[in-house]
Amino acid sequence: MARSHIYPVIGVTGPSKGGDRAWFFTRYAILATGGHPLRLTPRHSHLNEILDGIVIGGGDDIYPTLYESEELPNTRYDKERDMFELMYIEKSLKEDIPMLAICRGEQLLNAYLGGNLHQNLRELRRHTRNRFTVLPLKTLLVEPNSQMEELLGTTRCRINSLHTQAINRLGSGLRVVGRDLDNIVQAVEDPSKPYLIGVQWHPEYLLYLSRQRNLFRALVKAARERL
Repeated sequence: MARSHIYPVIGVTGPSKGGDRAWFFTRYAILATGGHPLRLTPRHSHLNEILDGIVIGGGDDIYPTLYESEELPNTRYDKERDMFELMYIEKSLKEDIPMLAICRGEQLLNAYLGGNLHQNLRELRRHTRNRFTVLPLKTLLVEPNSQMEELLGTTRCRINSLHTQAINRLGSGLRVVGRDLDNIVQAVEDPSKPYLIGVQWHPEYLLYLSRQRNLFRALVKAARERL
């Protein structure tokens, strides 16, 4: 399909139903940093669209058989979305399309690369609370000399928390570049790629913080270099 505008097209994945709040904030983040956001869902995949960057968004837990584990009771899964987003992760990795993977997106990326997950973080918590909040109330410890440190401009800052799962065994090619005070993985990157970042928190809800906007700004910058 021919390109219809001069701005880098950033595909943003989400569920077929719901996800409007995350889309609203992610869309704003991309527009504010010079990109053209395109909403992608299992029912509106735009597979023929030229994509210069990809955001794999947050949402329900990924189906555990993808990383050789068992279903948990009273847990929401979205198999249709899992399969849909795996196509875009594969596309990003094969074509070196810049990608930002958020929360479940980071987890799905890790599973695609052969890693697995902690399915229930409650038992791992010692120094942090098991609470969901869009406010930056959790401490992030950033690995020095990483792309993440360069983007955030610090080795210690505050993030939000809206997840019950996180990376356990690390997927191939990924480097852990952020952890919380319980040593739970909060950020990964692949230094061999133009821009491949995974974060366990939700930067789209922290856009009033310039360091969080930098995650989107760098994605759009890397995407623009593909034009």
